[in-house]
Amino acid sequence: MRVLLSTIGSRGEVQPVLALASELRALGQDVRLCVPPDFRDWLDELGFDVVPIGPELRATGSSHHGKPTPEQIRKSTEDTVTTQFETISVAAEGCDVLVAGGALQFATRSIAQRSGAAYVYASFCPITLPSDLHAPPPMPWRSPGEKENRALWAEDAQRWNSFFGGKVNEFRAAAGQAPVDDLPGHVFGDRPWLAADAALAPWPEPGDPRIVQTGAWIWPDERPLPDELREFLDAGEPPVYFGFGSMRAPGAVAEAALAAARAHGRQAVVARGWADLVAADAPDCLGVGEVNQQALFKRVAAVVHHGGAGTTTAAARAGAPQVVVPQMYDQHYFAGRIRSLGLGAATDPGVPTVSSLTSALEVALRPEVASRAKAFSGRVRGDGASVAARHLLTTVPLASA
Repeated sequence: MRVLLSTIGSRGEVQPVLALASELRALGQDVRLCVPPDFRDWLDELGFDVVPIGPELRATGSSHHGKPTPEQIRKSTEDTVTTQFETISVAAEGCDVLVAGGALQFATRSIAQRSGAAYVYASFCPITLPSDLHAPPPMPWRSPGEKENRALWAEDAQRWNSFFGGKVNEFRAAAGQAPVDDLPGHVFGDRPWLAADAALAPWPEPGDPRIVQTGAWIWPDERPLPDELREFLDAGEPPVYFGFGSMRAPGAVAEAALAAARAHGRQAVVARGWADLVAADAPDCLGVGEVNQQALFKRVAAVVHHGGAGTTTAAARAGAPQVVVPQMYDQHYFAGRIRSLGLGAATDPGVPTVSSLTSALEVALRPEVASRAKAFSGRVRGDGASVAARHLLTTVPLASA
C-alpha cells in the first residue's frame, strides 16, 4: 500500500508525521511525505520520499516578521489553498491512502475523493476538533462575550467557509466535484483521528465513536547529545531549559530566561529556535540548536516552552516539570493541562519577562511538582504511532474518502 502523509506545519507537526511514516515503513508500506521545504534535507537523510510544499516557514519565527495586513491575509489564504491543490495532487499520484496531519489541510480530502483513495484527518490536540464540551482554540479574531461552545464552533465554521471555502470550491468545480458548504466538517471527515496522549490530552467524551484517539505519534530520537551540551550537563546541577520552537520571540527573551534561572540558583540551556535567540556568553548559560529533546529533558530541572503539543508531550514523558508560555492556538490548552495536572505552571500569554518566568519557575521547581511530574511520566505512552499504523492498515483502506 502506498500512503501519502501531508502536513504544512512546523517541526511540531512534521515530527509526528515522521513517526507514523517510520512505523508504516517498518511494516513494509510505501510512504511519501508532503511537508514544508524546511524539513526536506532531514527527511531525505532518513531515506523518505519527500515532496516539498509551499515556501520555507522558518522566517516566520523572527520577531521582525511584521503583522500581516488584511490584503496580505486574503492573498495568503488564496495562495495556501492553491499551493495545496497543486502540490498535493502531484504528491498523491498512485497513493491508496492520504493522511492529512495538523491544521489548515484544505485540499487533501478533495484530492482523495477524485482519485478514490481513502482519507484520514489527524489532529494533535483535542480542542482543534469540534465538541460541545470544549471551545475551539483561542484566536485573535474571536468575538468577545460569553457564548456556548456550539455557537463558537459554528462561528469558526463560518470563518473557514468565508476565508477558504470559495477557493476550495473553485478547485472542486474545475475537477467536476460538487461544492462543500461546511469546509471544516469536510476536512475533518466522519471519524477524525486524535494523535494525542490520552493521559495528557484526553478526548472529553470517553468512548465517543466519532473519534479515534491513537495516542501521540512519537518519533524515537536516538541522536546523541552534542559533546558541549553533555559536558555542560555533567558539570553541575540540572539546568532549566528554555525553548520556544517556531514561535516569534524578541532577543531579550534569552536574557530574561537566564535571569529567571539565576533567581533560583540554576543554570540555563537556551534553544535558539526559529527566533535565533542568542544565549549569554556566560559559564552558567549554554545556547543550543536542534537537539534530542527526549534525551535532554530527562536531565533538566524544568522545561520552559511555548506549549506546542510535541514539546509538552516530550517533557511530560521525560518526567520534567514544565512552564508553558502560550502564544497561540493549542498552546493555551496545554498551558491549562500542565496547571490542572500539577505538572508545573504557565505564564500569561505574550512575551515572557524576568518576573513572569521567575514566578512560574518558583512553582515548577517545587519538590512536590518534580515528584508529580516523574510519576505522571509513566502514564504517557510511546506507542501511538504504532497504534495508528496498525489501525491504518486494518481499517482505513476499507473506508471511502
